[in-house]
Amino acid sequence: MIDPGDSPPSSTSAVEPPPPNAPELFGSAFATAERYVGLLAGAGIERGLIGPREASRVWSRHVLNSAALAALIPARAEVVDIGSGAGLPGIPLLLVRPDIAMTLLEPMARRAAFLDEAVQILGLPARVVRGRAEEFPAASVDVAVARAVAPLAKLAAWSLPLLRPGGRLLALKGASAAAEIDDAANVLKLWPLATVSLVTVPVGAETATVVNLALDDGQSTEQDRER
Repeated sequence: MIDPGDSPPSSTSAVEPPPPNAPELFGSAFATAERYVGLLAGAGIERGLIGPREASRVWSRHVLNSAALAALIPARAEVVDIGSGAGLPGIPLLLVRPDIAMTLLEPMARRAAFLDEAVQILGLPARVVRGRAEEFPAASVDVAVARAVAPLAKLAAWSLPLLRPGGRLLALKGASAAAEIDDAANVLKLWPLATVSLVTVPVGAETATVVNLALDDGQSTEQDRER
């Protein structure tokens, strides 16, 4: 059990300070974002949810990178974070965009337990579900988000069936994003009205690369899968 009253473990001694743009980005939720960073750099490292060397870049590499998706999500959207792990990108997104309804979907028990505890400690209205994308209700959300879960071909096959018409998958990717789009061509043929684009979003002094895979407003994911 995470004890929010405990002193930070030694692994947090090298936690980077908040970047200059963090207070403006998170607004009234900035103090909560700081607490979340403490959880990641403490229990998150201790439980193996992020690497032992990640404390020194938890803000820039993990939290701000995740929050970069916020501008791409429609108002009051229902969102599922597939393979949420330590709550990335779902928790930072919810802190920046409290208007959205967030489900943190995670199949591994120890990670889901961390998410349950983190959501309670931070006082967030997120729903934590232990399970896989294949088990999640079809056509039930407006947006699926993911970070470091799987290549786009697999991620699209898992995510697109969950989207309502007009929904979108937002996947944080790195330098391999364009190659992953090419590799996913055969999977994307199952959704012929889907459009895919690469979006570059500023993240402080750096940028985040996002694959934006959007369904047409009239597209039925289940019907197209059966073709």
